[in-house]
Formats: sequence, C-alpha cells, structure tokens
Amino acid sequence: MNDRIEVRKIHDYLWEIPRTGGMLVPGRVYTTEKMLEAIREEKALEQVMNVAYLPGIQKYSIAMPDIHWGYGFPIGGVAAFDAEDGVISPGGVGYDINCGVRLMRTSLTEEEVKPSLRDLVTDIFRRVPCGLGEGGKIKLSQEDYKQIISKGIKWAIEKGYGEKEDAQRVEDYGTFAGGDPAAVSERAYERGKDEIGTLGSGNHFLEIDVVDEIFDPSVANSFGLFKGQVCVLIHCGSRGFGHQVCTDYIDVMLSYMRKKGLELPDKQLACAHIKSEEGRRYLSAFAAAVNYAWVNRQVIMSFVRDSFYSVLRIGPKELGGSLVYDVSHNIAKFETHKVNGEMKKVCVHRKGATRAFPKGHPLIPDIYKHVGHPVLIPGDMGRASYVLVGTEAALDETFGSSCHGAGRMMSRTKALKLGRGRDIISELGEKGIIVMAKGRKTVFEEMPEAYKLIDDVVDVVHNAGIANKVARLRPIGVIKG
Repeated sequence: MNDRIEVRKIHDYLWEIPRTGGMLVPGRVYTTEKMLEAIREEKALEQVMNVAYLPGIQKYSIAMPDIHWGYGFPIGGVAAFDAEDGVISPGGVGYDINCGVRLMRTSLTEEEVKPSLRDLVTDIFRRVPCGLGEGGKIKLSQEDYKQIISKGIKWAIEKGYGEKEDAQRVEDYGTFAGGDPAAVSERAYERGKDEIGTLGSGNHFLEIDVVDEIFDPSVANSFGLFKGQVCVLIHCGSRGFGHQVCTDYIDVMLSYMRKKGLELPDKQLACAHIKSEEGRRYLSAFAAAVNYAWVNRQVIMSFVRDSFYSVLRIGPKELGGSLVYDVSHNIAKFETHKVNGEMKKVCVHRKGATRAFPKGHPLIPDIYKHVGHPVLIPGDMGRASYVLVGTEAALDETFGSSCHGAGRMMSRTKALKLGRGRDIISELGEKGIIVMAKGRKTVFEEMPEAYKLIDDVVDVVHNAGIANKVARLRPIGVIKG
C-alpha cells in the first residue's frame, strides 16, 4: 500500500499526505526525497495515515525523519489531541514509557581518559546491569514505589543518587504530577521491583563520547560543552514496570473502544477519551512510569560517576560530572499550542520524538530559558550523536517537537542475517570504539548498518528549521544490553 500513498512535496525537507478516507487531518513527514523512498518500503506511512483517524487530533499527524514502523503509531510520530474531546493512546506513547536520553558532561578530555578507557567501560559494565529482564542491587519496597511515583528523581537524590542541581536539568524538573499507585497493577510492581539502575536490552545503551565538532559556540557554551570533551550518553526507560503499565492499559482501551463502538483502521491504536474513567486511570499509571524512568536514569548516572571516581582516582571536582539535560522521547504531555490561530490545551503524544521548544518557553527549566530546549539525538554505536536546540519553527509546525535518533532501517532479523560470520565488536574496536554487551546477538541487531545515517536525519531537522545543530559527539566506549 505504501507505494500507492500520495505524498506531496511542501519543501525539500517536508512532505504531506492529503486527507483521504476517514483521516481527520493530513499527514506530514519531515524527510528528503531520497529518504522517502526507503520509508515507503515499510508500513510507517500507512501508520501516519491511521493516526489521523483518532478523535480530537489537531492540525496534522506528524512523522520525523527517523520514522519507522511501530506499535500503532510509527516510531518518530507526533500527534496532539484536544484536551477536552480528544483521546489518549498507549500506542502513541510506546511500551517503554518515558524512554529517553540524558547527557552528562565532564571536565575531562579524550587524552585524559583514553589510557584508562577499557578499565572505565569495564567498571561501568559491572556497576550498571544490562540485558533482558536483568535486575539490579536496588530492591524497591511499596513505600519506595509511593515515593518514586510522587517525587520522581527527588527520591533518588534524597537517597544519595545525585545532587539537587540535577533536577534543574530534567524536563518537568524530573517530577511528573498525577501518578496514582492504585492505578498500577501488582504485576507492574513485581516486574519493576529490582530494575531501578539497570539499562535493559534492545536499542538501549550507555556511551562514553567525545565532543568532536561545535556548530554553535554560544549555545554549546550555555550547555557546558567544548571540543575534545568527554561526555556520557544514557538511553533507557521505565523497563518492565512501564512495559506492564502499557500492556495492562491496551487491554483496558480495547474494551473501552468496544463499549463505545469506536472503530479505527488498526486495533493497535487502542485509545480512550482523555476525560473518560479509563483515560484518567491510564494517565495516572502512565505518570507513575514516567517518574520511574527518570529515577532509573538518575541512578544509572550516579553509578557512572562512581566508576569515573574509582577508575581514574579523581573526585567530583576533578570530574565535573554535571548533567546537561534529560529528554523524554516516549511521552504524552499536556501543553498549550496555537491551533487555527487560537491558543489551545492539547495532549501531545511524542513516540520517538522529543521536545524542541525555543528560548523563553515557559516549560523549559529556568537554567535554559535563555537559550532554548536541548535536543539530544543519539545515533548508532559506530557513528555520531548530536546535541541540538529547539526553535520557534518547531513550536509553529510540530507542537515543539524534533526527532529522537537515527531510526532503524533494517529489522533485527535482517541485521542478524547480515551480521552472520562477522565480528562487529572487533570491527568497531578497529575504529577506536570499545564495545561491551550482555550478548553478541544484541550487538548484531544493533549494528551501525541497521540504522539510517544519523548525519542525514539531523540535517533534515536542522534544514527544516525545527532544531538547530549545536554539537556532534563521537563514541569511544559503548555498553549494550
């Protein structure tokens, strides 16, 4: 079907799918003509169209250049729904609720770290459990859960995992309101009880990177970045806790749709009206998982700091291990945006997409209001990652959103076939990248060739004007699940 979908060019980096059938709004895809050819090869464009059927959707069903097929919504999808009459859809958030990326800068240079790099990666690999279902040393009690759900990363900081200043560099200051312990199932609590401080599997990673290019010196300086600097990228989410919340409420939503006679082109778009009892219950459980994910990344960063202290035999002052920012990219947030010339409260679903607000926006933490919302776009483990900053154009066109990564262009099954007989870890080692992983299967599945070229993806959002390039990071040490 995708090869028959009509796509009209708006400009070199933006394409539109006109309304057809039951679509309530057009679809919009940020990409290039060359990249569009590859996107047509899977069902992602059809998913962009399907999202446009959802009740209360505003302006457009949007896809970023890292778009690829996902559950219900495409990964790299953005959609906003009227806060009064619209719907909330777990598939528009994703199973890994509040999966996101945080960037920690240091005062160290590559030359200072390189002699100890292998020992450093090994120590982090020992401290941060990774892999499917892998638990950690922190065991949560019901009281811990209550505190995490209500306080977010404040719980972690109070427990000694980080500093008060860290909360100033997280969306919503690391605390998402509205969580209700009663809305979360016992199965979710059970799955999450020992997964705080763990990385997980799949495309989740922890990287030691080097800033190898600065595009905007002024903004880079505001973010505390300089050329040759060692940084750490952490990509993970709410683990089994968030996955179970999503699983539980997809069933609730499907029941709601049957009860209301709500028909959609794909049952994976399962949803409920925001104001319904089912919608409110999901949002309460969702908020709990959002806070869980922030705590998870906070604790992991604390473990990383400890590794630097131990291996390099330095203290906090010498490390300068400060959080640059933590961005969420599997999330739904209530925000106010201009729709048809009027300011309107909407629920913005970002699935594989991040906020990209311009400077001065009220939802940016105070420390970055003068410069704009940091946008973190990691690549694959063999290529670059990028730091960008949000723009006014994003606010006008994409509900203040940008892409979240390179985006898969190859299934995991195909990647495994392509990797047969190869030693990916050695190949990356020859490029100066030390890789450690729980299993080689994950390394094959996540090989660089499985992803789009990050430079091409970032150029789209930069040239389209929805996020501006600030700095590029080069990996030198990688930990995979």
